[in-house]
This record gives sequence, C-alpha cells and structure tokens, in this order.
Amino acid sequence: MKRTDEAVIVIETFTLPIAKVWNAISELEEMKVWFFENIPTFEAKEGFETTFTIQVEDRIYPHVWKLTKVIPLQNITYDWRYEGYNGVSIVTFDLIEIEHQTTLTVTATVIEDFADDIPEFKRESCLAGWNYFIKNRLKEYLNTTK
Repeated sequence: MKRTDEAVIVIETFTLPIAKVWNAISELEEMKVWFFENIPTFEAKEGFETTFTIQVEDRIYPHVWKLTKVIPLQNITYDWRYEGYNGVSIVTFDLIEIEHQTTLTVTATVIEDFADDIPEFKRESCLAGWNYFIKNRLKEYLNTTK
C-alpha cells in the first residue's frame, strides 16, 4: 500500500451493546480468539506497545503496534508497522452505538509507503484481511458469545 492509495475502510454493525464489541477489540483474551492468537500482551491505553510475529508461507512479519489514541467505548488507534520492512499505517477502530446496535468502522491509512513486491502489503490484501477479521472472525466470535 502507498500513501496515495485510498484508505481501507471496513464497516460492520452488530446487534450488541457497545461494551460487548469494545471488550472484543480491547481485551487480550478476547482478541486472541478472533484476531491474532499469539498477541503476547495488550492494554487499551495510549502509549502501549506490543510486538508479535505472524508467518505467511515462508515470509515472517514481526508486527509492531503502538496505541496512539484510546477513548474507552469509542476509539482505539494503532501505529501499525512490521519490523524490518518499510511502511507504516494508522489503524483506527471507531465504535458508535445507535438503538441497541453497535457499528464498528476500521480504517487503515498508510502514512509511509509499504514495499511493492510483497503480496501481503498490497491494498487488495489489506482490504481482504480486514474484511476477513471484521466481517467473518469478529462477527462469528461475537455471535457465539452473546
């Protein structure tokens, strides 16, 4: 992905209270179920940092997250990069509750270009990944824990 690419935006609405969706995106044990099972630690507070590695075929991606903004029950914003690779994105999880439904909007915006020659760093891959995590994994997780 490049800074010139349109941001990746994925929106999903859940028939659940905002606190339930907030916990799923901010509590380590819940995140391990639907997001990345090997996140070593997580705290929904500004300045928190964590790293963990994901392997895709023969490629290894050390994820580096730093939380830059946290408003409980409303927003979590990450500085998201991969150690050893060029590129930085800002990933924002925004929550809004209206009439017993919670809408989650995930926005991934590139602020430093990622490499062109890595398939996982292309916009299509990012969009597919966020759709998978939010519209499949998170939705399935929240539907089974109502």
